[in-house]
Amino acid sequence: MKSTGIVRRIDELGRIVIPKEIRNNLRLRSGENIEIYTDNDTIILKKFSMVNKISDLAQELTDAIHTFLKYNIFITDMHTIISASGNKKKELLNKNLSEFMIEKIEKREKMFESHIKDIEIIEEKTYTCSYMTNPIIKDGECIGLIVIFSEEDKLTLDELHIIEIVSSFISKYLEE
Repeated sequence: MKSTGIVRRIDELGRIVIPKEIRNNLRLRSGENIEIYTDNDTIILKKFSMVNKISDLAQELTDAIHTFLKYNIFITDMHTIISASGNKKKELLNKNLSEFMIEKIEKREKMFESHIKDIEIIEEKTYTCSYMTNPIIKDGECIGLIVIFSEEDKLTLDELHIIEIVSSFISKYLEE
């Protein structure tokens, strides 16, 4: 663990303020949830990701879809790519999403660009591809995205229907 050198007092209600610099570095936004862990005399705060709790299932889903379609596909939580399959897997998996992609999650936007076009998927990395995204909605909140892209082929409505089905499956799976 890395010390920040910052000390905070616990108020009478048991609250502490997480400094703005730390919130910015971890991309924590107002209203987001965090998980609290303890280890002996240590308290650990971790960004909460409902989608990340099913990362093994998400990886199996992206692998299965990639086997069938042969396109790059990944699933995100609110900030990070939690599963990826295809020839870009190593450069995408566990990477932070670009502000553009985070904005699409926050706005619950579905994107479909059938023509090859530039898109910034992860921080400071632009891909020239045909792409589509579908939000994962749980209890009325967007908790992540499913994204499929191809640097060579134009994607069709068939691929869009597949990611809509996967998004719906994940949403229902998280309800259990």
